[in-house]
Amino acid sequence: LRGSSVLQQTPAYIKAQTNKMAMLSCEAKISLSNMRIYWLRQRQAPSSDSHHEFLALWDSTKGTVHGEEVEQEKIAVFRDASRFILNLTSVKPEDSGIYFCMIIGSPELTFGKGTQLSVVDFLPTTAQPTKKSTPKKRVCRLPRPATQKGPLCSPITLGLLVAGVLVLLVSLGVAIHLYCRRRRARLRFIKHLRLHPLEKRSRLDY
Repeated sequence: LRGSSVLQQTPAYIKAQTNKMAMLSCEAKISLSNMRIYWLRQRQAPSSDSHHEFLALWDSTKGTVHGEEVEQEKIAVFRDASRFILNLTSVKPEDSGIYFCMIIGSPELTFGKGTQLSVVDFLPTTAQPTKKSTPKKRVCRLPRPATQKGPLCSPITLGLLVAGVLVLLVSLGVAIHLYCRRRRARLRFIKHLRLHPLEKRSRLDY
C-alpha cells in the first residue's frame, strides 16, 4: 500500500547542504507497540525497475538496527511518541533520493508517501523584500562662524605688543617734554623782548 494515510511523512521535499544534517519524519496513525518502522531509500525516480535500499529500522527493544551496507555513524532512527525520525548526518550528494518509511503487516506492506531529499553544495538564499527609500528633505543651514579654540596670542606676540606700547609711551613722554621745554624757552624770549625796550627808556629818562 503506497501513500497510505496510516504513515504520514513530512516534509514532502527537503534540501540539505553538503556535510550538514537532515531529519525526516514519519508519523504512525495506528498503534505500533510491537511493530517495526523501516526506512528505505530509492535513489532514482520510482519505476518498475527501481528498487528500495534498506537503511535502518526502529525496534521497540533493540532501538536502531542498520542495514548491511550502511554507514552506521551517519544514520540513526529514534522515536518521539508516534513520530519516528530518521537522522542523517554529514550528507553527501549521493545521499539524494526519495526516503520511505514502511511497516510490515500480514500480508501487505504499507509505505508512506515519501520525502525527497536533495543534497546541494549551496542552499539558495531567499531574497529579502526591498524597502522603498523615502527621499530625505534637504534642510538649508547657515554656516556657523568658526570659533577659535585655545589661546589667541602666543607669549612672544604678547611680549612684542607690550614692548610696542612701552616704546609709544616713552616716545610720547619725550615729545611732551621737548614741547614743554620749547614753549618755556619761547615764553622767556618773548618776556625778554618786552623787558628790553623798557630798560632803554629808563636810561634815557635819567
